[in-house]
Amino acid sequence: MKAFRAVGAYRIKKGEYRNDLQNFTIEVAADDERSAAEKVVSTFGSRHRVVRKDVIIKELVTLKTEDITDPVVKHQVGGAK
Repeated sequence: MKAFRAVGAYRIKKGEYRNDLQNFTIEVAADDERSAAEKVVSTFGSRHRVVRKDVIIKELVTLKTEDITDPVVKHQVGGAK
């Protein structure tokens, strides 16, 4: 598995007419970029009840083991000691 850092925003609805964007940065462990993007979208869907079309991934970067800050992702990749 590889580690990826996703940077983007998701749309939150406040009231009937107002939509705002909430920025995010998240690290995930996945086999490839497509799987990483899927994991990001599903994570925000389950945590914040955001539909898939409202998650906007602006950047998806592969991380080296020493650049990973999330201890769970580091363990999943195999870099935890």
